[in-house]
Amino acid sequence: MSEVILHHYPLSPYAEKARTALGIKRLAWRSVIIPVIMPKPDLMPLTGGYRKTPVMQIGADIYCDTQLILRELERRFPEPSLYRGTDAGTANALSFYLDRTLFSWVVGLAFGLSPRTLPEGFAEDRAKFSGRELNLERLKQAVPMLVDMLRPQFAWLEAMLVDGRAFLCGEHPTTVDCSAYHLCWFITTNVNGTTPPLGELPKLHAWMQRMQRIGHGQPTEMSSQEALAVAKAATTQTEEHADANDPYGRKTGMRVQVTPDDSGRDPVVGELLSLSTYEVVIKRSDPQVGEVAVHFPRAGFIIQPVQ
Repeated sequence: MSEVILHHYPLSPYAEKARTALGIKRLAWRSVIIPVIMPKPDLMPLTGGYRKTPVMQIGADIYCDTQLILRELERRFPEPSLYRGTDAGTANALSFYLDRTLFSWVVGLAFGLSPRTLPEGFAEDRAKFSGRELNLERLKQAVPMLVDMLRPQFAWLEAMLVDGRAFLCGEHPTTVDCSAYHLCWFITTNVNGTTPPLGELPKLHAWMQRMQRIGHGQPTEMSSQEALAVAKAATTQTEEHADANDPYGRKTGMRVQVTPDDSGRDPVVGELLSLSTYEVVIKRSDPQVGEVAVHFPRAGFIIQPVQ
């Protein structure tokens, strides 16, 4: 089996979610550090335009979005499971809620509470990424409102721990813990652990310490050029598959584009290789990597035909 390669950067919250899952699985993996902002010249040949962080590569198969990355890690490395003490449906539904509902508020709170000078080009890059201006002064003024929005929802996480369990779904860390942890991690990394509303939630704070002790598995560095060479030397392991219940009747071989429905709305164009309830895979080629299969989750992505 080809190595797991994670394209990421240290301060990416979603990358921390993936790194924590790799730690739960106790996996050895290769770490490719990518730029924080565009351009990302050695990532685009793999993804075809998808710019979000992280991206997981296994040979010539490229996995976009952490909901899919964690499911693929579970499929390939089933023990220890990311669903111990719960089930895949509950865990994935809760994780999707945490990722999609709380993330932008958490980022706003962290930036609003932490005075900083943004790196050159960062504000412009994130404005293009999100479709709205990144204004630190406005975020500072919005802190009370952001705390007001987050406080009851973090309290729900605290309430999951009142019976003495070690993790949110029981005695073992799951994908739900990964999704909740990267949000708390981003606040504490940028501000501190006493930041409202975290400071009033002692059980959640103790849980965060347990999550931190899990670590990130065994990463070793790899250059981006090495990763491109791995893709070019490999062949996708994804087989053609059609979704018999697809509402549009899409068939393999169709030319389509896949686009996130929230932010980073850069379409990736290719030939439809596989379609299921949870995943869409398109085949595309690039001179630097040859033919690759780019995988996306169905939830949160729009698939459209390309003439």
